[in-house]
Amino acid sequence: MSRLPTASSSFFLQRIRLPAISSLIVSASRPPSPFRSSSSQPQLSFSPRLRYSPVSPPTSSSFLTWAAPPVVGTPRLRTKVCYCAGSSGRENKELLVQHLLVGEDNLKLLLELQQRISGGVDLSDLAVEYSVCPSKENGGMLGWIRRGQTVPEFEEAAFSAPLNKITRCKTKYGWHLLQVLSEREESVLQDVEPEELHLKMQDPSFIEEVQLIDVREPEEVAQASLPGFKVLPLHQFGTWGSLITDEFDPEKDTYVLCHHGVRSLQIAKWLQTQGFKRVFNISGGIHAYAIKADPSVPTY
Repeated sequence: MSRLPTASSSFFLQRIRLPAISSLIVSASRPPSPFRSSSSQPQLSFSPRLRYSPVSPPTSSSFLTWAAPPVVGTPRLRTKVCYCAGSSGRENKELLVQHLLVGEDNLKLLLELQQRISGGVDLSDLAVEYSVCPSKENGGMLGWIRRGQTVPEFEEAAFSAPLNKITRCKTKYGWHLLQVLSEREESVLQDVEPEELHLKMQDPSFIEEVQLIDVREPEEVAQASLPGFKVLPLHQFGTWGSLITDEFDPEKDTYVLCHHGVRSLQIAKWLQTQGFKRVFNISGGIHAYAIKADPSVPTY
């Protein structure tokens, strides 16, 4: 694969930790995230295929964990403006959200920006110019979010906002103007036990019908491997991350493997943010597979 340039990330979403690839490190001196810290973590029907830029977490600032790389090259959507709270509960939904953020002392600026949006200026254009969130580099695009990923005030505003309407909310990080561009059913992320995977792999059609990804390094794969898995080394994430939806179909079941199941879980969660609907993490990795399911596979 050819190496593509990557964009700076938003540190609004926070459910996934990606490898600290030196070329992708983002400075932790940026403004804090309005999204809760946590140790855990598309193709759109109305647009061409969108490509997400891979990101990695900052090396300091302990309260930040990262997720949902921002969309690169997102079409600028021109939509009707309405300032309202909405009423939809949207249980089991994920939302595609863009926003802009200004400081809590800048309500006057926020009101001026609202007026400009009412006059026909696009929110994404204003995000580039005025937002203090790093997502400004991508027009304020946050990508797909689900419940539990954001601070309560932002979550309530986003999940009650009608599609394509502008909604205002305040969090401890400042004032937001947000817009929900699309919604979809929440994606599935499950662990699969090695014994179950082994049984499935006895059926040749299984390997043909699903997508199998091994995120271990080449030297690890040389020691032990499973048939049918495409090797995407985690340390080379900056090379293949932005091409993921070109190489794999988000609609297909996707299984992810590593040595012990930790790195694969990182990528499985990231795949969710890229629009993959059914992702399976192989519990315990290839080590557990060798111990529990197939002793012919070497351990290391």
